[in-house]
Amino acid sequence: MTTHVQPDERNWLGELRDTLTHDFEVQTARLTQLTADTGDPGEAHTQSALIATTRQSLDQISGALRRMAEGRYGTCERCSGSIPRERLEILPHARFCVPCQEKQGR
Repeated sequence: MTTHVQPDERNWLGELRDTLTHDFEVQTARLTQLTADTGDPGEAHTQSALIATTRQSLDQISGALRRMAEGRYGTCERCSGSIPRERLEILPHARFCVPCQEKQGR
């Protein structure tokens, strides 16, 4: 099934893909720095939390990029409905529309 994408939508998706790719590179560099930094043993808990948060961010970004590549970006994973562009502008890694996200309880 081929989906016709309007030129404005294609430009927006291209810009978003570029932004997400840049964010992925920044987070990857951050993770490399965090895991290489032995730092103060008293800060180990904080560093561990930062590493976990950075890994979660990388997972979310890579998931969004994968959905773009597969042509599934902007489609709710639960109901297959469209995720509004406004939501994706605020939360580019969104996998669910608002009603389905509320059902997920997150």
